[in-house]
Amino acid sequence: LEHSPGLDASGSAHSEKNTPNSLEIETPKPQGVDAVSVLWTFGKCLGALLPVYLAGYYRVSTSLLVFGLMVYTGWKHSREAKEARLRSAIHHNDNEQQYSDMKMFKSKKDLPAWVNFPDVEKVEWLNKILQQVWPFVGQYLEKLLVETIAPSIRASSTHLQTLTFTKVDFGDKAMKVVGVKAHTENERGQVLLDVYISYVGNVEINVEVKRYFCKAGVKGIQLHGMMRVILEPLIGDVPIVGAVTMFFIRRPKLDINWTGLTNLLDIPGLNIMSDTMIMDAIASHLVLPNRLTVPLVADLHVAQLRSPLPRGVVRIHLLEADDLPAKDNYIKGVIAGLSDPYALCRVGPQTFTSHVVDNTVCPKWGEMYEVIVHEVPGQELEVEVYDKDPDQDDFLGRTKIDLGIVKKSTVVDEWFTLKETKSGRVHFRLEWLVLLPNTEQLEQVCICILPIIIFLPKLMLQQYEMKKGNKEPSPMVQLSVQDITRESRTCWTTINPEWEDAFTFFIPDPRKQSIDIQVKDNDRIQTLGTLSIPLSRLLSSPNLSLDQWFQLDKSGPASRIYINTVLRVRTGSSSQSQPTELTEEPSPPETLPTHTNPSPSFGSEGLLRIHLLEAQNLIAKDNLMGGLKKGKSDPYVKINIGGVMFKSHVIKENLHPIWNEMYEVCMEGAGQEVKVELYDKDMDKDDFLGRALVWYSADLKKSGKEPKAGAELALGKTTYRTKVCDRTHSPQWDEAFYFLVRDPKEEMLIVKVSGCLSVIAMGSLVVPIRELLLEPDLVLDQWLHLDGASPDSQILLRAELKILDSKMVELIGQGTLPCTAGNCGQVKLSLSYASKEKKLTIAVHACRDLESSSKDGLDTYISLMLLPDKTKATKKKTSVKKRDLNPEYNERFEFDLSVEEARRRRLSVSVKNSSASFRSSDIIGQVSLELAQIDLASGVTEW
Repeated sequence: LEHSPGLDASGSAHSEKNTPNSLEIETPKPQGVDAVSVLWTFGKCLGALLPVYLAGYYRVSTSLLVFGLMVYTGWKHSREAKEARLRSAIHHNDNEQQYSDMKMFKSKKDLPAWVNFPDVEKVEWLNKILQQVWPFVGQYLEKLLVETIAPSIRASSTHLQTLTFTKVDFGDKAMKVVGVKAHTENERGQVLLDVYISYVGNVEINVEVKRYFCKAGVKGIQLHGMMRVILEPLIGDVPIVGAVTMFFIRRPKLDINWTGLTNLLDIPGLNIMSDTMIMDAIASHLVLPNRLTVPLVADLHVAQLRSPLPRGVVRIHLLEADDLPAKDNYIKGVIAGLSDPYALCRVGPQTFTSHVVDNTVCPKWGEMYEVIVHEVPGQELEVEVYDKDPDQDDFLGRTKIDLGIVKKSTVVDEWFTLKETKSGRVHFRLEWLVLLPNTEQLEQVCICILPIIIFLPKLMLQQYEMKKGNKEPSPMVQLSVQDITRESRTCWTTINPEWEDAFTFFIPDPRKQSIDIQVKDNDRIQTLGTLSIPLSRLLSSPNLSLDQWFQLDKSGPASRIYINTVLRVRTGSSSQSQPTELTEEPSPPETLPTHTNPSPSFGSEGLLRIHLLEAQNLIAKDNLMGGLKKGKSDPYVKINIGGVMFKSHVIKENLHPIWNEMYEVCMEGAGQEVKVELYDKDMDKDDFLGRALVWYSADLKKSGKEPKAGAELALGKTTYRTKVCDRTHSPQWDEAFYFLVRDPKEEMLIVKVSGCLSVIAMGSLVVPIRELLLEPDLVLDQWLHLDGASPDSQILLRAELKILDSKMVELIGQGTLPCTAGNCGQVKLSLSYASKEKKLTIAVHACRDLESSSKDGLDTYISLMLLPDKTKATKKKTSVKKRDLNPEYNERFEFDLSVEEARRRRLSVSVKNSSASFRSSDIIGQVSLELAQIDLASGVTEW
């Protein structure tokens, strides 16, 4: 045969490797019609017909002709058989190693783990014990289903209140342990075992929901996988082992034979699920970080065993790939293309997906991820590479990397060959980062919130009963750090829940962020209590941890929550260096001032009270019957002073409206412009009726201002926070704040010290405003003791009360003019600017204390606008939250702006009611922020 000159040595080897016989290489077909080949074909046909013509011409016997044909046929058959045997011999000779490896792999697939891995031991004695105790295990599981799990399912949904287990039988086939591997390179005080289990059980469980006449069940379960068993702590007393912890490092193979599942999924509340979703949910609860801990001795801290600190953090650098298979074809495979590869990296439940690189088999990603490692040895980095397609992505290969090797080497920078594919490899750089209990390195911080236990008082239960009768709440906890929110499991119908759940967060800067905790009912609407813990408090705590009870806000006086919060700083060093203890000479005691030295501007703020009474002779903007009949107007007023916006109610069909509304705002300085605008409320766009500018020269006496010392100062619905001082036993803030006091006999000033203090306990102080009425000149200026702190903890506070002197006081007291509160609630925002992407990022977290005249609450959403432009690109809005006066949005918006342009903008935030009619006002409240006054580079998160 003629060999093609276009094939080089590598191409020939590749062809011989992928074809059973190198002699069967097809020669390329000639292009066009060759005259020589036509003549050659004609000559062969003539040569075949010539013997027939000659035999007939000379009258040769037919039997002789048949005999010659039989001899030729036999010779050709023998030749083809010899060639087939030769091709088979060449094929087996070239692929002998591959053939033997394939046969060995097929045989190993059906063998237990102790045959394939020499360090895995066979434990037939354990299987014999399991076979004998299996009936009693079945009795325990049956009792667990009927007495514990069934009541929890019935309490979780009103649709499942009639659920019962009619039959529970775990069969006679016991679970088998295929092999056990004992680890010797582990920490002292524990025994680490890898148990390879295989369970093919004849389980039969039947469930009935009488309310919907539904019957379903399970008939057969299969479970195969490797389970990690940890025996710790080891104690010097019987039974030697304090507890047993079990979990799957990798997701096991789970197969459940359902009966009547279609009927069960027709029940309301379950109709959004499928059998695949149920299987995934069950399997995920068996895998890390979920652990099953069984204590064997009393007084054991089970929470630390169920939720231990992570072993470390692995930084994954996904750099590039090489020689990937080309999967894209064009014109139905006539033209071979390339691939659009992307990588999928997975460590336990943590999954990362790279971006897609188009039209290449050698992509360069250059991406970095950080994953938390809970168990080493055991956990692996699983990598899968795919080709992005419009319909279904093509598989390009996979590989696994043992993270135990990364821990030993600290840094691994290698190419890893992809398996289950013809060619391809991936380049990774892996770094092991150790978590240290010191603050020497703060470029990235890992926060682990461990056991959570909460006790709700009887008072909170009574408040809950007003809405849901005698039913106890089913509390759950939402924890938020910046834009990330995690939820605990729900403890059903109890006022003393215990969660013992663990959560992990990555924190860029613990000095400026806090952990926001909300305890809610399982419907996520009813809030049972809130708490905010500044992360800067952890920096001054011993071992960077807080393990104590915290008082809940917006709850009963005895509502507390127990939280163990641990801060760890990740570092690239493989050895955990302990911080050097420095001995300092005791400094002489500081001389504390006896009173404050306020600046001349302290207490200079004033209260501006605006009374909107009436208007006359307004323009009629409404037209009836297509303009044939002149109508009136539906006027309302907008008042803007110093960035504070007020809006009156709408008066329908009136050119001489009377509002009789009043607004109050605290102002600094004596000169300010008041901008008044009138509009006619319409269905589409409101018509402009007029504008007025008023300058006031205030000669008003000041009212309601209080300085704040500590982390948080609150009076009524208004809350302020001071700056966080450096670590010291005597922090100094020198900041002033003011409040509006409506009733000095009833209102109280609450000061909570939660800054960067050396004292562990939080300090708080309550100052009744009525005490200021007894002080000379209505000024309180002295040292006050903090409650809940050390006995020597004091705070120097100056509080000055100013009483408003106005002729309108009598009118308000008589009820002639309404007193409208200017505070309609609060909104929590996060603002930051990314210099590289040139994007302004605004995160809308939540609102609180919104006011509503309706008993059903409000359907609220938040509108954002970057003024002075009012284009579509500068307007954003959140989704609508139904019937909630404390809605949570947690939505993020980005604006493409340069840093100079962002500083010239003013952010207008409006909380609106989507259920308002077109004739009434839809704005609940507004706030305006000058971006030039905000440190966008560092970012800010505030109410």
